[in-house]
Amino acid sequence: MVEAIRLAMDEELARDERVFIVGEDVGPRGGVFRATQGLFAKYGEKRVIDSPLAELSIVGVGIGAALYGLRPICEIQFADFIHPAFNQIVSEAAKMCYRSGGEWTVPLVIRAPYGGGIGGGLYHSQSLEAFFAHVPGLKVVIPSTPQDARGLLKSAVRDPNPVLFFEPKKGYRLIRGPVTEDEGLVPIGPAQVTREGSDLSLFAYGMMHHYALQAAEIVSGEGIRAEVVDLRTLYPPDRATIVTSVRKTGKALIVHEDNLTGGYGAEIAAILADEAFTDLDAPVRRLCGPDIPAVPFSHPLQDWFMPNPNKIAQAMRELAAY
Repeated sequence: MVEAIRLAMDEELARDERVFIVGEDVGPRGGVFRATQGLFAKYGEKRVIDSPLAELSIVGVGIGAALYGLRPICEIQFADFIHPAFNQIVSEAAKMCYRSGGEWTVPLVIRAPYGGGIGGGLYHSQSLEAFFAHVPGLKVVIPSTPQDARGLLKSAVRDPNPVLFFEPKKGYRLIRGPVTEDEGLVPIGPAQVTREGSDLSLFAYGMMHHYALQAAEIVSGEGIRAEVVDLRTLYPPDRATIVTSVRKTGKALIVHEDNLTGGYGAEIAAILADEAFTDLDAPVRRLCGPDIPAVPFSHPLQDWFMPNPNKIAQAMRELAAY
């Protein structure tokens, strides 16, 4: 996945001279996860810019540059560090088009690796997508495959308004797959059914979608045919695909690694309650991280916190038997 993300930025830097990257250690070092490796040498210090350790300024510079017609890609080293830029993102970038009556747009991409599973502890493992999926004026995208990582990031760079592009860091080198040789654009917005089924619908994104496919394969040997839906774009949600899947299967399981209460899965559950209530044959279920302040550093406790294929498979068994 990390190679696909790097490829997308390389292709967009080559395609459009307005595109530039700014963030901590994105230059000669290539970022802490090496997502920008080689781009500084290829495009130079004016287009791949090492920033101070100041997320507010990274996003502030990006907003200003976008307003003047450039196409910035702002990297936040870990999603956990995005909080100092919260006001810039929510009160400035997200509202600029609305407050100007459509005269000003902010073609800005904010990339941030999110989630647990790497032993990062409290300040390097957070899932923050629900905060931003609450904000009209932002698009929130989370890829689950290399093909989607490349195609969605390229679409984000070309979008006229701000896109938060969260990347499942545990999947950077774990999730593998082909990318097409064409331009490979993937539109922001549509979810994708990645496995057809008839017994229940399983909704996930990022690393949890990767695990969901593994879990669906596990229970298929037990006669449970799960339909897996990769949400891909969290805001705006693809309500039609979500509802259509549950009208087909009658049951829904939503999986994410963020905390249960107030997590993004609650929005999917609300959509189904509103638009597919009479099609449900069981309560909508959520399998999520527990309501504790953060992912623990201890590997056994981290494993307790995180959903995984076996936990998802067990949740599917229980729902299928309802």
